[in-house]
Amino acid sequence: MSTRALAGPRPRLSRRTALLVALLLVLGAAGIVPAKQYLAQRARMTALEERIEALTAERRRLQARVDRLKDPAELERLARECLGMVRPGEIAFVGVPKGGGTLPSDC
Repeated sequence: MSTRALAGPRPRLSRRTALLVALLLVLGAAGIVPAKQYLAQRARMTALEERIEALTAERRRLQARVDRLKDPAELERLARECLGMVRPGEIAFVGVPKGGGTLPSDC
């Protein structure tokens, strides 16, 4: 007896089954590109949302500074400390540190 007879009839791939398999492969391959685009867009969306949060925090910080600069006392402080301005009749004395002078950080 041959080994072919023991194995039984060999399953044949019908034309209909081959067409179905080919169609599934084409559909699977066609789905790869949109899936990659979807994932890339999701990553970009996440990055943009993080950027929005950072810009919102920066906007809040800048708005607080604008509000502080509307205060006349703050403007006078900046004029005196950063620009060395004095009121009429005042005498300005400037002391210079041994290592050289630097302006305050908020000037």
